[in-house]
Parts: sequence; structure tokens; C-alpha cells
Amino acid sequence: MSENIQSLLDKINREGIEKAEMEAAKIISAAEQKAKDIIESANEEAARAAAESQKSAEAYAQRARETIRQSARDIILSVKSSVEAVLDKLLSEAVSESLLKEETLCALVDSALKGISSGEIFCGSKIAAALAKTLAAKGEFKVVIDEKLGNGFSVRIDEGRIEHSFSEEVISRELARLLRPDLAKLLQAGA
Repeated sequence: MSENIQSLLDKINREGIEKAEMEAAKIISAAEQKAKDIIESANEEAARAAAESQKSAEAYAQRARETIRQSARDIILSVKSSVEAVLDKLLSEAVSESLLKEETLCALVDSALKGISSGEIFCGSKIAAALAKTLAAKGEFKVVIDEKLGNGFSVRIDEGRIEHSFSEEVISRELARLLRPDLAKLLQAGA
């Protein structure tokens, strides 16, 4: 009987160990599955984060490229504006100097007065004497001093109803208008 009890105890012990081992295997299997799920979830999250980071980096790079393009455009516009300002200043100075030359003034007056036999010529005091001398043989013209015209002049006919201005400002502006398309081409070719 004691053998039966011992055998029964051994059997209970074995069954208990087997049951405990099966429970342990289930727990280990569940833990391994949970670990796999956690690792899989972490890998998916890492892949999502990497994709978001890549997308964010690409967006940042695109914004940076756009900012650089905009800055380059702003620099080109600034340089163009500066070059045009220098051109305007140089033209104004060259026109002013040219109008002081009697030969240039005579040619311009001859051209401006073609077909006109009388009127008033407004001009700055620096060119009044040369202008009066040039006009002496042209018809009935009255020379009137107007310092606002600088080295330029203005022709008024039909009792002032028609006026043609040859002021430094007008001549410089018109020359600049004619030169700007070529200047723009030069600036674009260099860009």
C-alpha cells in the first residue's frame, strides 16, 4: 500500500510537474508572442517615423530650394534696379554735358524746330546765349529763361497750347526707355 501511495504521489507529482511545465510553456509562448508583437509594433512605428522624417526632410529641402530661388530672384531684381539707377544717372550726366555743347544744342534745336517759324523757347540760363544765337536765323522765337529746365529747353507754339520738352529729364528718360530692353537682355544673359 505504501507502494501504491508512493506511486500515486509520484503520479500526482509528475502530473503536477507536467501541468506546471505546460503552464510555463503557455506563459513563455504568450510572452514570446507579446514580445514579437511589441517588436513588430515598434518596427512599424519606427518605419512610420522614418517615413515622416523623410517626408519632412523633403518638404524642408523643397522650402529651402524655393527660398534660395526667391533670394536669387530678389538679388537679380536688386542688381537690375541698381544698374538701371546707375544707367539713369550716367545718362542724365551725359545728356546734361551734351546739351552744354553748342554743336549738339544747335543740331537738336534744328531738328525740334523743323517746320516751325515762331514760338517761345524756354531754357536754362547756361544755354540761353547759345540758343538765342542759334535761333536768330530761324524765325520769330522768343527765348525765356526757366531754370527748372537746367541745360535743356522747351518749345511752345500756338500760344503755349503745344509744348515739346527737351529737358535733361525728358531726354534721359526717353534714352533710358530705349536702352532698357537691351540692358535687360544683358542682365538676363548673365543670370
